[in-house]
Amino acid sequence: MALDIITGVFKAFKNRNLWSRKSLFGYARKVLILVVIILANVIDQILGLNGTVAYATVLFYIANEGLSIMENLAAVGVDVPPGLSKKLSSISEDNKSVTQEMREEFSDKERR
Repeated sequence: MALDIITGVFKAFKNRNLWSRKSLFGYARKVLILVVIILANVIDQILGLNGTVAYATVLFYIANEGLSIMENLAAVGVDVPPGLSKKLSSISEDNKSVTQEMREEFSDKERR
């Protein structure tokens, strides 16, 4: 998480987009991620699943943070594998909301 925050600050500095409210929301997201991991651990303990839910939750967030770090590094100008940078740019360009995506999906199916 710390590496993601550091690379995010570098990205914002490079894009001249340092905005305290935006970074505050990012830090709040990080705290909420930790709360979700703690909650997953509590659920594991209650259900007696020997860490399965907590482990899966932690792996999900590790992958999520890794992708965020790679996206930040690509935006700063660090060389990343070409296939990965293409995928990351397509993810960051697609800023549609879930409801917009659902509308488009259902409207495409009606036309067929």
